Amino acid sequence: MIIVPVKEGESIDRSLKKLKRKFEKTGVVKELRERQKFTKPSVKNREAYLKAVYIQALQLDQEK
Repeated sequence: MIIVPVKEGESIDRSLKKLKRKFEKTGVVKELRERQKFTKPSVKNREAYLKAVYIQALQLDQEK
């Protein structure tokens, strides 16, 4: 459960912003969206491979 302490005199908008930030950091929304559909393991592996290739290309470009 995510708890956001609200200080005295703090606006509701600021408190909501804190709550949204905590939700993003914990990855709750991302996981819920991911669970809505089934992704085959082969597709997951392919996406992970392509992401690794992309990151490695970026690192090689930074070294040059």
